[in-house]
Amino acid sequence: MRLTRLPRAYSGLRRYRQILAVLIKYGFGDLLGRLRVCHPLLGRLPRLRAVRELEDLSRPERLRLAFEELGPAFIKLGQLLSLRPDLLPSEYTAELAKLQDEAAPVPFIQIERKVQEQLGRPLEEAFREFAEEPLAAASLAQVHRAVLKDGTEVAVKVQRPGIRETIRADLIILEDLAQFLARHVPESEPFDPPGLVREFAKTLRRELDFVREGRNIELFRRNFSDDPTVYIPRVFWEYTAPEVLTMERIGGVKITDLEGLERAGLDRHQVALNGANAILKQIFEHGLFHADPHPGNILVLEGNVIAPLDFGMVGRLDPQLRERVGQLILAVARGDLDGLVRTLRELGGLDGDGHEQVGLLAFQSDLADLLDRYSRIPLAGLDLGRLLDELMALVREHHLRLPPSLAMMGKALVLADGVGRLLEPGFEMLAVAQPYLERLAFRRKVMQRQLRDWAAALEETQRLFQELPGEMRSILGRLRRGKLKVQFEHLGLDRLIREIDRASNRLAFALIVAALIVGSSLVMQLDVGPKLWGLPLFGFLGFGLAGLLGLWLVLAILRSGRL
Repeated sequence: MRLTRLPRAYSGLRRYRQILAVLIKYGFGDLLGRLRVCHPLLGRLPRLRAVRELEDLSRPERLRLAFEELGPAFIKLGQLLSLRPDLLPSEYTAELAKLQDEAAPVPFIQIERKVQEQLGRPLEEAFREFAEEPLAAASLAQVHRAVLKDGTEVAVKVQRPGIRETIRADLIILEDLAQFLARHVPESEPFDPPGLVREFAKTLRRELDFVREGRNIELFRRNFSDDPTVYIPRVFWEYTAPEVLTMERIGGVKITDLEGLERAGLDRHQVALNGANAILKQIFEHGLFHADPHPGNILVLEGNVIAPLDFGMVGRLDPQLRERVGQLILAVARGDLDGLVRTLRELGGLDGDGHEQVGLLAFQSDLADLLDRYSRIPLAGLDLGRLLDELMALVREHHLRLPPSLAMMGKALVLADGVGRLLEPGFEMLAVAQPYLERLAFRRKVMQRQLRDWAAALEETQRLFQELPGEMRSILGRLRRGKLKVQFEHLGLDRLIREIDRASNRLAFALIVAALIVGSSLVMQLDVGPKLWGLPLFGFLGFGLAGLLGLWLVLAILRSGRL
């Protein structure tokens, strides 16, 4: 098969030749031979030979060296592949993880021009100081120390000039090569090379957007705002743009610098514990995790505080995916084969497309062997790295597809486990993870109980709607015949009636007393009837009766306690 179409632009032809030449140089000419890539414009490329000195190196080592020589896009591709144990064997992922994203620094005049162009003002107006020598120089960007006008020390990450155009050209070539692989190498079909390159391109474009990275930092800072064991640097948005990121400068010790940790008086056990809790919270509580927790990206501050750096690559897990991750680990620990197969099916790994029943049975048999080796080990004693390696080996062997974020999460856990064991031999990551997994399991039980309650309520609602039409017809029929009766039952009115009755009686007594007093006063003015001490006797009797009745009324009111 001949190359039937040229690169999308003639300017990319030279880069095509360079990439193919490097692949042949490092011993991958057999792959290009299978593709039968040739074109008159490619000239004598197919007659190149591998360098003899590289023959003693393993294939993973040669792939790493080829990616290093091919530059930024391929270095990033290798780093992304190192996070995908579901696609490549552990010897490849381990080797690609060694890719050093280092480059010669860009001349300061270009950096100054880039910062001024992005911030829209001269460098001296934005910063009091700006170091010409970079703190670090990578293939995509380099970091400079600077001081703001208010004296705050910051680290300014500046994108390398022209890197976007270089990346864009290499992505076009990678898309073409992925299409060739998909068409002419049947073994590549389970890995979906075009889809993998599309995912890589999306990840790389996000990493080139420093505003997005700043938002990631803000999200992590918010998530850990109440956790004193983790510190996320602050972003200075006034000095941040798509190709310039200004953040708080943090001074600490690299988490893998054991001697530095000892000199700083830091507790390695507590550092391992804080680091493990940091990644576990990200995965099982926040659903947003640092997808590249490389030891070089993690510092330790005073008080054993963990300070992660470089948030260009992050992974996301929705609540369902987090729950299924917990189910996956618990199913292995409990030896639950049905639960493990069911969880993998829910994750999309066993979707039935292209998997015959015989293949599914073979996969279940291999899973049973895996469970036999791990189900008798307590959860806290499981070797997480080895467990995930063996599980991913089965995934690769049986050509299953898992969500990319799940594979990246597994790699992040393995890296955290490795750092923990480096800090403290015998460190058990899953022992720290056990409370998180138990909370997930408890949450699942609660949800199942809620689902049962909702199902019962739905059944009752269904029965109500079935009976409602008949009941409504009966009520309307009685209404038409005039036989609809409404029975009213008052509650709590008896006491009110008694109180009203008592008040009316007292009012009547008061009126009688008032009438007696008024009548007796009138009788006293008349000189009629029997006399007592020269005054009318009936007047005296009226006043006496009024006094007795009034006294009785006052005593009754006092006894009731209501004045």
